[in-house]
This record gives sequence, structure tokens and C-alpha cells, in this order.
Amino acid sequence: MSSSKLVAPELASIEIKGMTRHAFMMRSAVAAGSVYGLSTVGPFVGRALAQEGGGDVDILNFALTLEFLEAAFYTQAVKNTQGLGEGTKKLAETLRDNEKEHVDALSATITDLGGKPVAAPGVDFGKAFADEKSFLKTAQTFEDLGVSAYNGAAPQIESKEVLGAAGSIVQVEARHAAAIRFVRGQPISEGAFDMPLDMQAVLDAAKPFIKS
Repeated sequence: MSSSKLVAPELASIEIKGMTRHAFMMRSAVAAGSVYGLSTVGPFVGRALAQEGGGDVDILNFALTLEFLEAAFYTQAVKNTQGLGEGTKKLAETLRDNEKEHVDALSATITDLGGKPVAAPGVDFGKAFADEKSFLKTAQTFEDLGVSAYNGAAPQIESKEVLGAAGSIVQVEARHAAAIRFVRGQPISEGAFDMPLDMQAVLDAAKPFIKS
């Protein structure tokens, strides 16, 4: 499938390296989002986690993989300041700090539950830092991806305490997305509800983009 047919082509150039099932699931979610849009990611994640059946620790490790991805993105953005205006740089620094706190909180919760936090996957963000426009577009995509992924994972969480913690994170992710959309002059939401597509169609389209 050519990039001209992709809904979110900026996602197609991003490589997530790692052999854990959480890294594999994240690659699949990113691929699904690049092909059919971010509204498909929540249902994709919900179905995948339900099939895994690993409980709250596995769900939190998936969320941790996502937060590692976002933290790495903003950390690299701050280091590539040449193309960012002062206001955008400050925004990137704030988001970086938030995502790092999410990583720490999720890691601690997984440990408290008797699990082992996954290691950070390797990442390659392609041309996301070519200029401010590219950074903001990719940042919006990542934040929308995060919101959809958390929403997809939430129904699989068993513990009310864990669900509350995840809910507090996804609210911040949504604020991140709204802030970036505002800076870009975009509507804060595409609509009142997400409209997911058929899951099998998403899986079929995502296959060519899934890397081992």
C-alpha cells in the first residue's frame, strides 16, 4: 500500500523495535492507525488485549510501552530544537515531563502488583523532527493514538484502582492532544464520538506494516 493511501502517513515511517508482545502490539496499533485512522486503534487494542488474557499487569505493560514511545518522542524533540519555536519547545518540554512521570507511575504500579515492567523499545521517528510543522503533526497523531489506545484497554482492566489510575493518565493525554490541536489551528475534536471500522479490515490492512 502506498503512502498516498494512508490516513496517517506520519505513523507509517515510525519504527518500533523490540520482540516483546507489547512492542508487537504497539507496532500493530500504529500500523492500524496509519491505514484506517486513529479511531480504529481503540477497538484494535481492546480485541488484542482480550485475546491475550494476561490481566492487569499485561495491560499496564502495554500502556507502559506506549508511554515509553511518547517520552522518547518528546525527549528527542527537545534535543532537536533548531526547528522549534520557543513556545513549541516549552510545550514539548512539558509533554516530555508528563510522559516520563507516566512511565514512572506505570512502572511502580506494575511492580506493586508483582509484575515486571517491560523495557523501553527502540524507536526511530523518521522525519518527525524535520521542522516544527512535522513535529506538531506527529505529536498530534501520537496523542490521539494514546487516547484511543487507553480507551481500548480500559474495558479489559479488572482492578478499580488500576482503572482509576489509567483514567487519570488518559485525561492528561487528551489535554495534550487538545493543546497541540490548538497550536496547529485544528478543531479540538473530530466529533463527539469515534467511529471505528470493521476489525478484520483493520487487521488485514495492518499486516504489511508490522515489522519483527
